[in-house]
Amino acid sequence: MSTNRVKYNFYREKREWLTVILQMQYSVIPAIIFRVTFCGLFGFLISLLYYLNFPVTLPTKSSIVPSLVLGLLLVFRTNTAYERFWQGRQLWGTIVHTVRNFARQIWVAVEENNPADREAKEEIMRLLVAFAIAGKLHLRGENVNRELEGYMPKEWYEKLKRMNHPPIHIAFLIDDYLQHQYERGCINPYQLTSMFQLLDRMVEALTGCEGILKTPIPLAYSIHLRQLLLIYCLSLPLQIVNEFHFWTGIVVAIISFTVFGIEEIALEIENPFGYDPNDLPLDAICTTMYRNIEDLITLAPCVRHWKRIPINSQNHHFQ
Repeated sequence: MSTNRVKYNFYREKREWLTVILQMQYSVIPAIIFRVTFCGLFGFLISLLYYLNFPVTLPTKSSIVPSLVLGLLLVFRTNTAYERFWQGRQLWGTIVHTVRNFARQIWVAVEENNPADREAKEEIMRLLVAFAIAGKLHLRGENVNRELEGYMPKEWYEKLKRMNHPPIHIAFLIDDYLQHQYERGCINPYQLTSMFQLLDRMVEALTGCEGILKTPIPLAYSIHLRQLLLIYCLSLPLQIVNEFHFWTGIVVAIISFTVFGIEEIALEIENPFGYDPNDLPLDAICTTMYRNIEDLITLAPCVRHWKRIPINSQNHHFQ
C-alpha cells in the first residue's frame, strides 16, 4: 500500500473518530445533561462554602468502599442489559435465516400444477415477512396497521386485526397451507416435517423475544441503584473539595457524567425492541427479509432444465 493511501486512511479514521465523539444523535447526553449539570453546580456550591471556611469536607478514604460497591453494581447492571440486547439480536437473527430457508424450501419443493399454485406460493412466502412484521409490532405493543396490509389478502388482514396475537395467527395460516399442500400431494412427508420445524423455530424465537420483553430488570434494583448514584455524586464534592477547590464542580460533573451515562446506556438497551436510537433496527431487518423474498420470487425453479442435463456430461458449464 502506498504512503499516500496510508495517510488517507489514517486521516479518514481520525475524522470519523472525532465525528463520533461530537455526535449527539445516538448519545445519552440529552438524557443525563440535567443530572450532570445539577451535580456540577452542587460541587461548585460546596467549593464556595469551603472558600468561606464552612466545614463541608469529608475524609477521602470514606469513599473507597462505597465506590467499589457502586462500581460492581454498575458493571452488573450494564452486563445484564447488554446480555438482553444481544440475546434479542440473536433471536431476530434466527428469525431472519429461518425465513430465508423456509422461503427457499417452499419455492423449490412445493409443486405447481396450475397458475393458482404459483400465486398461492408467493402469497405464503410474503406471509413469512408478515410474521416478522407482526412480531415487531407485537413486541412494541402496537396494533396491526397498514404496514401489513400489502402482505396478504384483504379478508386475512381484516381478521388479523381482531386477533390478540397476530404472529401466531399468521403462523397458523402458513401451517394450514403446508398441510393442504401435503394432502394434495405437492410435498412429501419429509418436506412437510422439515417445513414444520422451521415454522416452530420462528415461533420459538418470537417467544424468546417476548420473554425478554416481559421480564424486565426488577424495579427495586433500579431504584436502589439510582439512589446510590445520587448519594455518591452528591457526597463526592465533600470528599475532594480540599484538593480541587474551585475545580470541584468540573470534576464532579465529569465523574457524574461517567456514572450516570453508564446507567442510562443500560436502561436504553435493556428493552431492545423499541424506537430508541440504540435499539435493534427491526424495521431495517424486516425490509431486508422482504427484499430477499421478492428476489427469490423472481427466480423460476428450473426442474425441467436440470432434467435435460446428462449426468455423465463432460462439460460442467451450463449451456
